[in-house]
Amino acid sequence: MIRVMIVDDHTMVRAAISHLIGGVRDIEVVAEADSGERALDKLRTEAIDAILCDIHMPGMGGYECLKRAHQAHPRLGLVALTAEADVTLARQVLDCGVHAYVTKDADPDELISAIRKAADGKRYVSSRIAQEIALQNGRPEEDPFEVLSSREQQVLRMILEGKNNTLISEALCVSPKTISTYRARIHEKLGVSTDIDLLRLAVKAGRTVLSA
Repeated sequence: MIRVMIVDDHTMVRAAISHLIGGVRDIEVVAEADSGERALDKLRTEAIDAILCDIHMPGMGGYECLKRAHQAHPRLGLVALTAEADVTLARQVLDCGVHAYVTKDADPDELISAIRKAADGKRYVSSRIAQEIALQNGRPEEDPFEVLSSREQQVLRMILEGKNNTLISEALCVSPKTISTYRARIHEKLGVSTDIDLLRLAVKAGRTVLSA
């Protein structure tokens, strides 16, 4: 059972999401909060597997709440909810450790999928945002690697240089497991399955080595 906390400053929104999730057999709403501050307080005392958090709220705000939640509980599944199909915001949110970015006009099945994937440590982006990212990445003037964070760019550069996880981890002073996670994120963001595909994409973009 995935134990979820809903964080939104609107009571009706929390009630609607809670009602929606209430009919799903493997997900249970165990807590609610109307602010980022209260959400972080509840994380200290309640067993929670995933958070659904509105990005725009008074006070701390959803972005900062999710960022702090990730820092304090790295294994916690994080789902950002927003009314905006903003690719730039989506990238910023995902780069701070959030697993899923879902627009509020998404199909209910998308929200359920996002919760399950986030709780399992996997990434999910609602179809509306995914389409926008795909369109942007398809434009000739756009750099397909812009979707990556600066640290992911560093890791990718070393992958393209032929370095394995151990060598990359030593260079960046992190564990090989962390590098493995970065590698998986890079594959997912760029829509590839192997390092060979990464190299092909780099060649297609006109460069085989990325700047740090």
